[in-house]
Amino acid sequence: MKKATVRTLVKRPVAGPVDLPARQGRIHPVVIYPFRNPEDYSNLEQLYRLVARLDAEPCKYARPITVVDRKTHASMVGNAVYHAFRTGTVAVHSDILDAWCVDTCQMWYSGLGLAYEKGGPGDVCWLIPGDFNYGSSTGQEVLSRLHDLPEIILELNQDVCIGEIATDHGNSKQLIDTYGTFALLYNWFPSEAQEIRQYTERPRSEFFAIRHEFLGEVLRQRWFAYEQTVVTLLSAVFADKRISRFFVGHISDLLEGRESLTSALQQVERTERVLKTLWRERNQSSPDWLARYRVLESQSEEIRRTALTILQNLLG
Repeated sequence: MKKATVRTLVKRPVAGPVDLPARQGRIHPVVIYPFRNPEDYSNLEQLYRLVARLDAEPCKYARPITVVDRKTHASMVGNAVYHAFRTGTVAVHSDILDAWCVDTCQMWYSGLGLAYEKGGPGDVCWLIPGDFNYGSSTGQEVLSRLHDLPEIILELNQDVCIGEIATDHGNSKQLIDTYGTFALLYNWFPSEAQEIRQYTERPRSEFFAIRHEFLGEVLRQRWFAYEQTVVTLLSAVFADKRISRFFVGHISDLLEGRESLTSALQQVERTERVLKTLWRERNQSSPDWLARYRVLESQSEEIRRTALTILQNLLG
């Protein structure tokens, strides 16, 4: 497979000598099948060409896992095209994990959890979202070098590597992260937010790879059905883990152009709920936690309202 010309941007210096793993780890690919089954399979066909190549290298890659939500499967009962693709492509090149999930992040939990149980020390779990435009020329270029993302973990002895997609300043996801995600992060976890922003402008990225040992720590914590990437990055900063970034390229999951205003508002509100819960869990043992929480909650409400106004003006 073609190697990327730009490997990564590692912003955290590693203190002292690097402790190499005792053995060369294997990579465990976890594919998240689209929550809403597509009418056109061209993007998935290109993605599973990559999965087939991974499956053909068992010394380097564990058998890929594809997570399919049971609601998605149930909605396609009687659809001959779906069943042919599932049995003739997905099941041929990966093990299918059928699971009832609240949302995509819970699909991650199921898939990464299974990959963790199959793996061992030094291994890397690699999350691959299935709902991007892989059928485009730029999407195929991304697929040709996407394998670099987990290899960075192995070669540079990192704990987590975030894949960052390219967007312009008017992109709806960029707007949500600027006025919603990071604004709220700076309120609830200001120092951690500053550190995260050194590594990525996409704290909600669906492209990432994570070392087996760190994944075990994250799996045992509270897992959120929404915005789990943000929580994972915060966990990495809390525990002083090694973080790196990989530039994925120009690719999008906004196949219809951009987020709707309703979807954007939901994402901001979800992020706020997650950060509030996480802050309480980390601070409720302090005697003055409630007074501090009330101040932060009031500020958070102002940030959320401002974000909603800005997004309404730009996306409405």
